[in-house]
Amino acid sequence: MAMIVELAEDVYQICGYPRYSINSYVIDGILVDAGTRYSGRRILRDIARLDIRAHAVTHAHPDHFGASRRICEELGIPLWVGHADAAAVETLGLMYDRFPDHPAPRILSRLQGGPPAAVDRRLREGDRVGSFEVLEVPGHTVGHLAFWRESDRTLLLGDVASGHHPFTGVRGLREPFAFLTADPRGNRESITRLAGLEPDLVCFGHGPVLRDADRFSDFAAALQ
Repeated sequence: MAMIVELAEDVYQICGYPRYSINSYVIDGILVDAGTRYSGRRILRDIARLDIRAHAVTHAHPDHFGASRRICEELGIPLWVGHADAAAVETLGLMYDRFPDHPAPRILSRLQGGPPAAVDRRLREGDRVGSFEVLEVPGHTVGHLAFWRESDRTLLLGDVASGHHPFTGVRGLREPFAFLTADPRGNRESITRLAGLEPDLVCFGHGPVLRDADRFSDFAAALQ
């Protein structure tokens, strides 16, 4: 079974293993997210036939930038991160200082995190990543980003929401776990904002893609 799938024009999903557990994407030659520190070899293999010119990260959690430094160094490409999350990518463990009362973030950081990586470009609302517009959607992390292409209504939203349960793999739209989310209420506001775009293709950091704007809108409305 192929682990890289073309979803739309110049949009590819790297499905991870187990399938859909931790997704990466390539949009217009830009790798979006890089899994855990164990994902580098697999991702480099899966993208070998593509011309990759940069690497962008949706947010500074270790299952999304764990292999970023390795990939950027091996391909000789720049790293782009949201301005409010950049320090956490450059300073290992900084992001999880926001969760002093729960052990899970630090455990996951030790299990999944890779070495810190230098950020070459700090992304902000309205910047362009290929043909996609950068949206700042804080909540899960303070500097969480989504990437939106209005021409075909394609949305990459990282972990603002997920397409399955991360432990069981059961499909269904879900909020991220509160114990891994800096501001759960703020994340719900970001879900509402993204649902208002009425995306035809929603690409999650975890889970299969969704091609049903009404279902995503209903999910957001149910959270209010």
